[in-house]
Amino acid sequence: MNAPVRELAVVVGATGAFGQAIVERLIRRGLTVLAVARSAQSLAGLAERFGPQIQVCAADIADDRAVEAIRAAVAAQAAPVRMVVHGPGVAVAGGIATVPTAAMVDAVNIKVGGLLRLVRAVDAQLVRGARIVAIAGHYGLEPTAYAAAAGVANAALFNVMRQISLHLGERGVTAHTLAPGPADTERLHRVAADRAALQGTTPEAVLDAMRADSSLGQLTTPAQVAWAVALLLDPEADVLTGSTLMLDAGRRRGLP
Repeated sequence: MNAPVRELAVVVGATGAFGQAIVERLIRRGLTVLAVARSAQSLAGLAERFGPQIQVCAADIADDRAVEAIRAAVAAQAAPVRMVVHGPGVAVAGGIATVPTAAMVDAVNIKVGGLLRLVRAVDAQLVRGARIVAIAGHYGLEPTAYAAAAGVANAALFNVMRQISLHLGERGVTAHTLAPGPADTERLHRVAADRAALQGTTPEAVLDAMRADSSLGQLTTPAQVAWAVALLLDPEADVLTGSTLMLDAGRRRGLP
């Protein structure tokens, strides 16, 4: 009797804090993971950590050449694609008064252009019940004056993901956006240190202020984001297509 074919998850941004937690969770759910990132060295470390349950593809999702690179890597696995996760980070480019316009364009290219490249690369292998998942962010829905590039790129991402849900729905493929609040990662601690230097305070004071923005007084963790991604594999998650899951510990003030 032939062994069942393992389904495939494609994760862009796999070597980041969110990405590594997501990769681990999806492997635990029985999927083979194709990890995509720019750094071949970082991918090699990921492959060493997870072994044969992970395959790697070095590609820059901001470049159109990533489409063919990912498409070829997916085809080589000869497995149906069950989960696609788009989670690349963008540079911390400053507030709206000083952000370089090129940084705004780059952020939209990575978040929105990258998503379109990814979906086109995997399209032929998507099966009914497959999930397209994008990691957006709180500032796309709650603008601030100090996170310009991330805010604009994530706001566009929410719109594009809704369009993808409408486009792929008839094939039984669903699209989901996750909107974490500020996440307790090394990147956030670097941001806090930079902001503390500008404000003449301490990084911990900046982080405490971020926690205070949450009704629970906490930051989001990569493990919580990975849990939400894996949750979407359940068949009941079909009904969530086109919607946004807020993983912000109660930061959002607006309705809905």
